Amino acid sequence: MDEKERRIRQRLKSDFPHYAAKCLKIRTKDGQIMPLVLNEAQQYMHERIEEQRARTGKVRAVILKGRQQGCSTYIEGRFYWRTTHKRGIRAFILTHEDDATNNLFDLANRFHENCPSPVRPSTGAANAKELHFDKLDSGYKVGTAGNKAVGRGSTIQLFHGSEVAFWPNAQAHAAGVLQAVPDEDDTEVIKESTANGLGNYFHKEWQDAEAGLSEYIAIFIPWYWSSEYRKTVPEGFALDAEEEQYMQAYGLDLEQMAWRRAKIIELKDPMLFKQEYPATSAEAFQVSGLDPYIPAELVMQARTIDIKNPVGEKKLGVDCARYGDDRSSITFRQGRKVPWMRPYTKKSTMQLAGLVVQAIKEVGADQCAIDVGGLGAGVFDRVLEIVESPEWDGPNCEVVPVNSSESPIDEKRYMNKRAEMWGCVKDWLTAVPVEVPDSDELQADLTQIRYAYDSDNRLKMEKKEDMKKRGFRSTDLADSLGLTFAKPVKKREKPVPTLPAFQPLDSGMGVLG
Repeated sequence: MDEKERRIRQRLKSDFPHYAAKCLKIRTKDGQIMPLVLNEAQQYMHERIEEQRARTGKVRAVILKGRQQGCSTYIEGRFYWRTTHKRGIRAFILTHEDDATNNLFDLANRFHENCPSPVRPSTGAANAKELHFDKLDSGYKVGTAGNKAVGRGSTIQLFHGSEVAFWPNAQAHAAGVLQAVPDEDDTEVIKESTANGLGNYFHKEWQDAEAGLSEYIAIFIPWYWSSEYRKTVPEGFALDAEEEQYMQAYGLDLEQMAWRRAKIIELKDPMLFKQEYPATSAEAFQVSGLDPYIPAELVMQARTIDIKNPVGEKKLGVDCARYGDDRSSITFRQGRKVPWMRPYTKKSTMQLAGLVVQAIKEVGADQCAIDVGGLGAGVFDRVLEIVESPEWDGPNCEVVPVNSSESPIDEKRYMNKRAEMWGCVKDWLTAVPVEVPDSDELQADLTQIRYAYDSDNRLKMEKKEDMKKRGFRSTDLADSLGLTFAKPVKKREKPVPTLPAFQPLDSGMGVLG
């Protein structure tokens, strides 16, 4: 092998997008056999996965996507690439039904049959669901969820869970087959699916990954990244108000909107469209028939705004974890902009208080509102003690306690302070322009909560405990944002340092007068 060929081989081994375009073939929807050139969604998945692999040495990812966006094609191509370039690598793909199992094995087999001979490994005995690369002692196998023992009994370096939300006995499968993947470098576990309701295994895995509560990264693929999801605009096509807002929020064109309208008509249910073809991760898990208190498009619009020089009072909202089972979150808002939101897990009362004090100094806060429910009272007491001490060298910050069940300022519109804070957040988002962090996690927090009105037509919001019963995690990011609206700022007097008591000098000559 000369130097030129060595460089060619090395690039094929280290650069998957290049390898895919040169060595892998797929069957397109119109039946043609074409090179696998990564589309926008596949390129995004690849970048996120490679970033994690470079950072941690392994891959652990949960992928939420719409129908037929090339996710499985990317993963199967990636696993074929990896199993054919290193000894002793075994890949296992678990699908939700037999047809999907057959389709994914056909995909892998097509990769192998069309792979250029110089880089195609030899195969030993093969069957309908397994490729064994004998000289490499590597293998590629597929199976169907159903038998709880499937995938057990062997060591796996690469695992792909396909359409996990539709697995029967998903928890048992995960507990079994994932035990076969060692917690070591160079291993990969990728679980992907479209949404299939709330509270199931996949929904919980997604929420934990999205909130940073597990070792998995959350990767979301919106439907409009797929170039084929377009339709020729019919003559006389005009958008209604909802469609106009949707198009602007996500930066779409008329061909995409024509396709969206046609698909909703075909599915006969706008909520089903959101599940099958979500624009945000929150949409995928929306409950049919539930009109969100804060519309998704309103949040998405705020995610795309860039306010360069915000003005107004600098306010911090601190949502404290309830007895260690949730996250704590600190949000900084200045007028029409939220520059940052910081969630924390497994922080003690004193640790969180220290982080809050640090944030007060960092932003020069005018006010810091702390939720005193649960463990928040201890955080409030400590922060107040520090800020009001004579030694305090930070800004003149008002530290206020907030209890979500206390009376609201506007008792005619809201049942309690929690409802009032949510109402203020919605009003703030509505009065464009406003800017919030570009976060799917925040989007989910703001758009999944239920609401109702009491007998006096006052707004009341769903409790965190009731959201958990429905399978949703705590809305800590949204609640910390709401706390920045809890109370108006009242400037307090800066504490005056206490001078030490006068001690006369004893010079041996009496007291100097």
